[in-house]
Amino acid sequence: MPAATQPLGEFLRARRLRLDPATFGFQTGRRRTPGLRREEVAQLANISPTWYTWLEQGRGGAPSREVLNRIANGLRLTTPEREHLFILAFGHLPDTPLSISADITPRLQRLLDALPMPALIKTITRDVIAWNRSAARILTDYAQLPLAERNVLRRLFTDPQVRGAQGDWEAVARLVVNAFRADVARAGNSAEIANLIAELSRQSPEFDAWWRSNDVATHTEGVKRIRHARLGAIDLEFSSFAVEGRPDLNMMIFNPANEESRRKVAAD
Repeated sequence: MPAATQPLGEFLRARRLRLDPATFGFQTGRRRTPGLRREEVAQLANISPTWYTWLEQGRGGAPSREVLNRIANGLRLTTPEREHLFILAFGHLPDTPLSISADITPRLQRLLDALPMPALIKTITRDVIAWNRSAARILTDYAQLPLAERNVLRRLFTDPQVRGAQGDWEAVARLVVNAFRADVARAGNSAEIANLIAELSRQSPEFDAWWRSNDVATHTEGVKRIRHARLGAIDLEFSSFAVEGRPDLNMMIFNPANEESRRKVAAD
């Protein structure tokens, strides 16, 4: 068995054995070992069971990138695990578009809920997928919106009420577009991203013009002024944080920027 291929096979085997067959729809009765069988991984990855067995055993040569991606998807590897898999196989990180998912862990939601200030989590496509109670009160109660309307870009460019609630809509919207462009370059091409860009370009002349301008910016921190329907003007400092192991997600935390805003947020 070639020594260079042992770590790859050992890693695949370790990931396979930790998985619950029931979550994949496989029968769980009378198994001699925990986890998925090799033929089940091969089925999930749409490859030959013999070839997958050889791969775990360090035989048959290195897989292609396409096959390794299929195996990673079949094993439901996290982003760090997928990167480690590619490093073991090829010596470098995968050169593939980011996978965008609306799933978060219960622990991450509990973290949001524990924060006293507004906080939310959004994807690269600017879909808000999680938020806390304070965000629902001060920013938007996303639970009351259909899934398609929980998108920051759609709301900024197609909802007159959201536009009117911004202290400086043009500055905010332009910055969001420019930061979105930077994230799109990092994420790679996908049908979901392309469809969103085409949709917004049709519906908003401003988005179309700013997208064509090719300006790029970051959106990691700043001050956001909103006109709250009941509380009036509120200034919020925001900071953005990457979610470890989930490069498709970003957490935003909003803190009152001055004493007046702090009193309004605390009184609500």
